[in-house]
Amino acid sequence: MNLYRDKELTISPDYQRLFRWELSQKTRFIESLLLGIPIPPIFVHQDEDGIWELIDGLQRVSTILEFTGLLENKDTGGLSPASTLSGTQFLPSLANKKWSDSATPDNEIGKTLQLEIKRARLRVEILRKGSDPYAKYELFQRLNTGGANLSEQEVRNCTAVMLNPELFQWLKQCSEQSAFVITTNQTDDAIEKQANMELVLKFFAYRHFPYTPGMDVHEHLDYANVELCKSAIDKQVEEKIFLDIFNLLNDALGNKAFKKWDGQDFKGKFLISLYEVITNGIQSNYDSIFGIQDATARVNFIVEKIKLLWDTGDFTKNSGAGVRGTTRLANLMPLSVEHFKV
Repeated sequence: MNLYRDKELTISPDYQRLFRWELSQKTRFIESLLLGIPIPPIFVHQDEDGIWELIDGLQRVSTILEFTGLLENKDTGGLSPASTLSGTQFLPSLANKKWSDSATPDNEIGKTLQLEIKRARLRVEILRKGSDPYAKYELFQRLNTGGANLSEQEVRNCTAVMLNPELFQWLKQCSEQSAFVITTNQTDDAIEKQANMELVLKFFAYRHFPYTPGMDVHEHLDYANVELCKSAIDKQVEEKIFLDIFNLLNDALGNKAFKKWDGQDFKGKFLISLYEVITNGIQSNYDSIFGIQDATARVNFIVEKIKLLWDTGDFTKNSGAGVRGTTRLANLMPLSVEHFKV
Protein backbone atom coordinates (compact mmCIF):
# COMPACT_ATOMS: atom_id res chain seq x y z
CA MET A 1 0.00 0.00 0.00
CA ASN A 2 2.83 2.40 0.85
CA LEU A 3 4.83 1.47 -2.25
CA TYR A 4 1.82 2.21 -4.44
CA ARG A 5 1.03 5.46 -2.63
CA ASP A 6 4.66 6.56 -3.04
CA LYS A 7 4.66 5.76 -6.80
CA GLU A 8 7.19 2.95 -6.29
CA LEU A 9 4.84 0.25 -7.59
CA THR A 10 3.19 0.22 -11.04
CA ILE A 11 0.19 -2.09 -11.30
CA SER A 12 -1.09 -1.44 -14.82
CA PRO A 13 1.54 -2.15 -17.49
CA ASP A 14 -0.01 -2.45 -20.94
CA TYR A 15 0.38 -6.20 -21.17
CA GLN A 16 -1.41 -6.92 -17.88
CA ARG A 17 -4.96 -8.25 -17.77
CA LEU A 18 -7.71 -5.85 -16.82
CA PHE A 19 -8.82 -5.69 -13.21
CA ARG A 20 -12.06 -7.61 -13.53
CA TRP A 21 -12.72 -9.65 -10.41
CA GLU A 22 -16.34 -9.84 -9.27
CA LEU A 23 -17.28 -8.56 -5.81
CA SER A 24 -17.52 -12.13 -4.50
CA GLN A 25 -13.95 -12.85 -5.61
CA LYS A 26 -12.67 -9.64 -4.04
CA THR A 27 -14.45 -10.41 -0.76
CA ARG A 28 -13.12 -13.96 -0.62
CA PHE A 29 -9.57 -12.70 -1.16
CA ILE A 30 -9.91 -10.18 1.69
CA GLU A 31 -11.36 -13.00 3.79
CA SER A 32 -8.33 -15.16 2.96
CA LEU A 33 -6.02 -12.40 4.21
CA LEU A 34 -7.97 -12.14 7.46
CA LEU A 35 -8.00 -15.91 7.96
CA GLY A 36 -4.26 -16.15 7.33
CA ILE A 37 -4.65 -18.45 4.33
CA PRO A 38 -1.38 -18.59 2.32
CA ILE A 39 -1.54 -16.43 -0.81
CA PRO A 40 0.38 -17.30 -4.00
CA PRO A 41 3.33 -14.96 -4.65
CA ILE A 42 3.13 -11.89 -6.85
CA PHE A 43 5.83 -11.28 -9.46
CA VAL A 44 7.39 -7.88 -10.14
CA HIS A 45 10.09 -6.48 -12.43
CA GLN A 46 12.45 -3.93 -10.89
CA ASP A 47 13.54 -1.20 -13.33
CA GLU A 48 16.71 0.91 -13.34
CA ASP A 49 15.23 3.34 -10.81
CA GLY A 50 14.17 0.57 -8.44
CA ILE A 51 10.48 0.94 -9.34
CA TRP A 52 8.50 -2.30 -9.22
CA GLU A 53 6.31 -3.14 -12.22
CA LEU A 54 3.70 -5.79 -11.47
CA ILE A 55 3.96 -8.80 -13.78
CA ASP A 56 1.52 -11.19 -12.13
CA GLY A 57 -0.89 -10.51 -9.25
CA LEU A 58 -2.93 -7.57 -10.53
CA GLN A 59 -6.25 -8.94 -9.27
CA ARG A 60 -4.95 -9.50 -5.74
CA VAL A 61 -3.02 -6.25 -5.39
CA SER A 62 -5.77 -4.15 -7.00
CA THR A 63 -8.37 -5.71 -4.69
CA ILE A 64 -6.39 -4.54 -1.64
CA LEU A 65 -5.84 -1.07 -3.06
CA GLU A 66 -9.46 -0.65 -4.13
CA PHE A 67 -10.81 -1.84 -0.77
CA THR A 68 -8.53 0.55 1.11
CA GLY A 69 -9.47 3.47 -1.17
CA LEU A 70 -6.03 3.87 -2.74
CA LEU A 71 -6.61 2.54 -6.26
CA GLU A 72 -6.21 5.16 -8.97
CA ASN A 73 -8.71 5.37 -11.79
CA LYS A 74 -6.65 5.70 -14.97
CA ASP A 75 -9.61 7.12 -16.92
CA THR A 76 -10.54 9.92 -14.52
CA GLY A 77 -7.18 10.56 -12.90
CA GLY A 78 -8.81 10.33 -9.49
CA LEU A 79 -9.35 7.45 -7.10
CA SER A 80 -11.69 4.54 -7.76
CA PRO A 81 -14.62 4.24 -5.33
CA ALA A 82 -13.65 2.07 -2.36
CA SER A 83 -15.33 -1.33 -2.53
CA THR A 84 -17.88 -2.69 -0.08
CA LEU A 85 -17.59 -6.34 0.93
CA SER A 86 -20.23 -9.05 0.83
CA GLY A 87 -20.73 -11.78 3.43
CA THR A 88 -18.84 -15.09 3.43
CA GLN A 89 -19.36 -18.48 5.03
CA PHE A 90 -16.64 -18.02 7.63
CA LEU A 91 -16.90 -14.25 8.13
CA PRO A 92 -20.56 -13.31 7.51
CA SER A 93 -19.97 -10.10 9.47
CA LEU A 94 -18.04 -8.73 6.46
CA ALA A 95 -21.32 -8.09 4.65
CA ASN A 96 -21.62 -4.41 3.66
CA LYS A 97 -18.39 -3.51 5.46
CA LYS A 98 -15.90 -0.91 4.19
CA TRP A 99 -12.31 -0.07 5.05
CA SER A 100 -13.52 3.29 6.39
CA ASP A 101 -16.84 5.12 6.30
CA SER A 102 -16.98 8.55 7.94
CA ALA A 103 -20.71 8.82 7.27
CA THR A 104 -21.55 5.48 8.89
CA PRO A 105 -18.75 4.34 11.23
CA ASP A 106 -20.63 1.12 12.04
CA ASN A 107 -19.96 0.01 8.46
CA GLU A 108 -16.18 0.14 8.95
CA ILE A 109 -14.22 -3.09 9.45
CA GLY A 110 -12.44 -1.50 12.40
CA LYS A 111 -8.84 -0.93 13.45
CA THR A 112 -8.17 -4.54 14.43
CA LEU A 113 -9.09 -5.96 11.03
CA GLN A 114 -7.32 -3.10 9.25
CA LEU A 115 -4.11 -4.09 11.03
CA GLU A 116 -4.67 -7.76 10.19
CA ILE A 117 -4.82 -6.83 6.49
CA LYS A 118 -1.84 -4.47 6.69
CA ARG A 119 0.24 -7.17 8.36
CA ALA A 120 -0.88 -10.03 6.12
CA ARG A 121 2.01 -11.84 4.48
CA LEU A 122 2.32 -11.58 0.69
CA ARG A 123 5.45 -13.03 -0.91
CA VAL A 124 7.05 -11.04 -3.73
CA GLU A 125 9.28 -12.59 -6.39
CA ILE A 126 11.53 -9.91 -7.93
CA LEU A 127 12.98 -10.00 -11.44
CA ARG A 128 16.03 -7.74 -11.07
CA LYS A 129 16.91 -4.80 -13.29
CA GLY A 130 19.93 -6.56 -14.80
CA SER A 131 17.70 -9.13 -16.46
CA ASP A 132 17.10 -9.26 -20.19
CA PRO A 133 14.48 -6.51 -20.97
CA TYR A 134 12.26 -9.16 -22.56
CA ALA A 135 12.45 -11.44 -19.53
CA LYS A 136 9.45 -9.84 -17.85
CA TYR A 137 7.26 -10.54 -20.87
CA GLU A 138 8.52 -14.11 -21.04
CA LEU A 139 7.76 -14.57 -17.35
CA PHE A 140 4.29 -13.06 -17.71
CA GLN A 141 3.48 -15.32 -20.65
CA ARG A 142 4.66 -18.44 -18.87
CA LEU A 143 2.69 -17.58 -15.75
CA ASN A 144 -0.50 -17.03 -17.73
CA THR A 145 -0.30 -19.78 -20.36
CA GLY A 146 0.25 -23.48 -20.35
CA GLY A 147 -2.88 -24.10 -18.35
CA ALA A 148 -6.56 -23.21 -18.39
CA ASN A 149 -8.29 -21.28 -15.63
CA LEU A 150 -11.06 -23.43 -14.20
CA SER A 151 -14.56 -22.07 -13.78
CA GLU A 152 -16.04 -22.17 -10.27
CA GLN A 153 -18.18 -25.16 -11.27
CA GLU A 154 -15.20 -27.01 -12.75
CA VAL A 155 -13.53 -26.69 -9.35
CA ARG A 156 -16.69 -28.04 -7.70
CA ASN A 157 -16.72 -30.93 -10.16
CA CYS A 158 -13.16 -31.79 -9.17
CA THR A 159 -14.19 -31.68 -5.52
CA ALA A 160 -17.18 -33.94 -6.16
CA VAL A 161 -15.07 -36.45 -8.07
CA MET A 162 -12.63 -36.63 -5.14
CA LEU A 163 -15.31 -36.84 -2.43
CA ASN A 164 -18.09 -38.82 -4.07
CA PRO A 165 -17.54 -39.93 -7.71
CA GLU A 166 -20.89 -41.73 -7.72
CA LEU A 167 -22.76 -38.52 -6.91
CA PHE A 168 -20.80 -36.63 -9.56
CA GLN A 169 -21.78 -39.17 -12.23
CA TRP A 170 -25.41 -38.96 -11.13
CA LEU A 171 -25.42 -35.15 -11.35
CA LYS A 172 -23.83 -35.43 -14.78
CA GLN A 173 -26.56 -37.84 -15.91
CA CYS A 174 -29.20 -35.38 -14.71
CA SER A 175 -27.55 -32.64 -16.79
CA GLU A 176 -27.86 -34.84 -19.88
CA GLN A 177 -31.59 -35.51 -19.54
CA SER A 178 -33.42 -34.38 -22.67
CA ALA A 179 -36.01 -32.13 -20.99
CA PHE A 180 -33.33 -30.39 -18.93
CA VAL A 181 -31.13 -29.82 -22.00
CA ILE A 182 -34.04 -28.40 -24.02
CA THR A 183 -35.48 -26.10 -21.36
CA THR A 184 -32.17 -24.65 -20.12
CA ASN A 185 -31.01 -24.14 -23.72
CA GLN A 186 -27.33 -23.55 -22.85
CA THR A 187 -24.72 -22.54 -25.44
CA ASP A 188 -21.82 -24.84 -26.30
CA ASP A 189 -19.43 -22.39 -24.63
CA ALA A 190 -21.50 -22.36 -21.43
CA ILE A 191 -21.65 -26.15 -21.37
CA GLU A 192 -17.89 -26.33 -21.89
CA LYS A 193 -17.51 -24.23 -18.73
CA GLN A 194 -19.91 -26.60 -16.94
CA ALA A 195 -22.81 -24.14 -16.65
CA ASN A 196 -25.23 -27.05 -17.11
CA MET A 197 -23.70 -28.87 -14.13
CA GLU A 198 -23.97 -25.69 -12.06
CA LEU A 199 -27.68 -25.46 -12.89
CA VAL A 200 -28.23 -29.06 -11.79
CA LEU A 201 -26.30 -28.42 -8.59
CA LYS A 202 -28.41 -25.29 -7.94
CA PHE A 203 -31.57 -27.36 -8.27
CA PHE A 204 -30.52 -29.81 -5.56
CA ALA A 205 -28.56 -27.28 -3.49
CA TYR A 206 -31.52 -24.96 -2.95
CA ARG A 207 -33.76 -27.98 -2.42
CA HIS A 208 -31.73 -29.46 0.43
CA PHE A 209 -29.69 -26.51 1.71
CA PRO A 210 -31.81 -23.33 1.62
CA TYR A 211 -29.87 -20.21 0.77
CA THR A 212 -28.66 -18.17 3.75
CA PRO A 213 -29.28 -14.43 3.09
CA GLY A 214 -26.04 -12.46 2.79
CA MET A 215 -23.90 -15.46 1.90
CA ASP A 216 -21.92 -15.31 -1.33
CA VAL A 217 -23.76 -17.30 -4.02
CA HIS A 218 -20.75 -19.32 -5.15
CA GLU A 219 -19.71 -19.99 -1.57
CA HIS A 220 -23.18 -21.37 -0.87
CA LEU A 221 -22.86 -23.68 -3.86
CA ASP A 222 -19.38 -24.75 -2.70
CA TYR A 223 -20.86 -25.61 0.69
CA ALA A 224 -23.89 -27.43 -0.76
CA ASN A 225 -21.68 -29.37 -3.17
CA VAL A 226 -19.57 -30.76 -0.30
CA GLU A 227 -22.62 -31.46 1.86
CA LEU A 228 -24.35 -33.34 -0.97
CA CYS A 229 -21.19 -35.43 -1.39
CA LYS A 230 -21.30 -36.27 2.32
CA SER A 231 -25.05 -36.96 2.47
CA ALA A 232 -26.99 -40.06 1.53
CA ILE A 233 -29.83 -38.62 -0.55
CA ASP A 234 -32.21 -41.04 -2.21
CA LYS A 235 -31.10 -40.61 -5.82
CA GLN A 236 -34.05 -42.52 -7.21
CA VAL A 237 -36.58 -40.25 -5.49
CA GLU A 238 -34.59 -37.10 -6.28
CA GLU A 239 -34.20 -38.01 -9.93
CA LYS A 240 -37.95 -38.60 -10.30
CA ILE A 241 -38.70 -35.13 -8.88
CA PHE A 242 -36.03 -33.60 -11.14
CA LEU A 243 -37.42 -35.30 -14.27
CA ASP A 244 -41.06 -34.60 -13.38
CA ILE A 245 -40.33 -30.88 -13.06
CA PHE A 246 -38.26 -30.51 -16.22
CA ASN A 247 -40.62 -32.68 -18.26
CA LEU A 248 -43.46 -30.42 -17.09
CA LEU A 249 -41.50 -27.29 -18.06
CA ASN A 250 -40.62 -28.82 -21.41
CA ASP A 251 -44.28 -29.65 -22.09
CA ALA A 252 -45.26 -26.13 -21.06
CA LEU A 253 -42.67 -23.96 -22.82
CA GLY A 254 -39.84 -26.05 -24.28
CA ASN A 255 -36.70 -23.97 -24.85
CA LYS A 256 -38.55 -20.79 -23.83
CA ALA A 257 -39.06 -21.92 -20.23
CA PHE A 258 -36.46 -19.54 -18.76
CA LYS A 259 -36.85 -16.58 -21.11
CA LYS A 260 -38.56 -13.24 -20.58
CA TRP A 261 -42.31 -12.85 -21.19
CA ASP A 262 -42.90 -9.60 -23.13
CA GLY A 263 -46.68 -9.79 -23.06
CA GLN A 264 -46.83 -11.60 -26.38
CA ASP A 265 -44.15 -14.27 -26.33
CA PHE A 266 -41.21 -15.66 -24.37
CA LYS A 267 -38.05 -14.20 -25.91
CA GLY A 268 -34.40 -13.43 -25.36
CA LYS A 269 -31.66 -15.26 -23.53
CA PHE A 270 -31.71 -17.73 -20.67
CA LEU A 271 -32.21 -15.87 -17.35
CA ILE A 272 -30.69 -17.33 -14.21
CA SER A 273 -33.16 -15.43 -12.01
CA LEU A 274 -36.05 -17.17 -13.79
CA TYR A 275 -34.37 -20.54 -13.43
CA GLU A 276 -33.90 -20.07 -9.69
CA VAL A 277 -37.44 -18.82 -9.06
CA ILE A 278 -39.23 -21.33 -11.29
CA THR A 279 -37.36 -24.47 -10.25
CA ASN A 280 -37.35 -23.60 -6.55
CA GLY A 281 -41.01 -22.57 -6.67
CA ILE A 282 -42.16 -25.77 -8.36
CA GLN A 283 -40.11 -28.13 -6.23
CA SER A 284 -41.26 -26.36 -3.05
CA ASN A 285 -44.87 -26.99 -4.14
CA TYR A 286 -44.20 -30.30 -5.86
CA ASP A 287 -46.96 -32.34 -4.20
CA SER A 288 -49.75 -29.83 -4.79
CA ILE A 289 -48.72 -29.02 -8.38
CA PHE A 290 -48.46 -32.67 -9.37
CA GLY A 291 -51.64 -33.27 -7.45
CA ILE A 292 -53.41 -31.54 -10.37
CA GLN A 293 -54.55 -34.67 -12.13
CA ASP A 294 -55.32 -33.21 -15.54
CA ALA A 295 -52.01 -32.82 -17.42
CA THR A 296 -53.30 -29.95 -19.57
CA ALA A 297 -54.51 -28.05 -16.51
CA ARG A 298 -51.12 -28.60 -14.85
CA VAL A 299 -49.29 -27.19 -17.88
CA ASN A 300 -51.62 -24.20 -18.08
CA PHE A 301 -51.12 -23.50 -14.38
CA ILE A 302 -47.34 -23.38 -14.83
CA VAL A 303 -47.48 -21.17 -17.93
CA GLU A 304 -49.78 -18.67 -16.25
CA LYS A 305 -47.67 -18.56 -13.09
CA ILE A 306 -44.53 -17.87 -15.13
CA LYS A 307 -46.27 -15.11 -17.08
CA LEU A 308 -47.52 -13.55 -13.84
CA LEU A 309 -43.94 -13.30 -12.55
CA TRP A 310 -43.43 -10.40 -14.97
CA ASP A 311 -46.34 -8.53 -13.36
CA THR A 312 -44.81 -9.03 -9.91
CA GLY A 313 -42.89 -5.97 -8.76
CA ASP A 314 -40.66 -7.83 -6.33
CA PHE A 315 -39.56 -10.17 -9.09
CA THR A 316 -38.79 -7.53 -11.73
CA LYS A 317 -37.05 -5.31 -9.14
CA ASN A 318 -34.73 -8.12 -7.98
CA SER A 319 -34.06 -9.98 -11.23
CA GLY A 320 -32.28 -7.37 -13.37
CA ALA A 321 -28.69 -7.60 -14.58
CA GLY A 322 -27.47 -5.01 -12.07
CA VAL A 323 -28.81 -6.84 -8.99
CA ARG A 324 -26.18 -8.61 -6.86
CA GLY A 325 -26.58 -12.36 -6.50
CA THR A 326 -26.90 -12.13 -2.73
CA THR A 327 -29.72 -9.57 -3.03
CA ARG A 328 -31.42 -11.55 -5.80
CA LEU A 329 -31.55 -14.81 -3.89
CA ALA A 330 -32.44 -13.27 -0.53
CA ASN A 331 -35.54 -11.66 -2.07
CA LEU A 332 -36.55 -14.12 -4.78
CA MET A 333 -36.26 -17.49 -3.05
CA PRO A 334 -39.04 -16.75 -0.51
CA LEU A 335 -41.11 -15.18 -3.31
CA SER A 336 -40.77 -18.33 -5.43
CA VAL A 337 -42.32 -20.55 -2.76
CA GLU A 338 -45.38 -18.33 -2.39
CA HIS A 339 -45.79 -17.58 -6.09
CA PHE A 340 -46.16 -21.21 -7.19
CA LYS A 341 -48.64 -22.25 -4.54
CA VAL A 342 -51.69 -23.96 -5.99
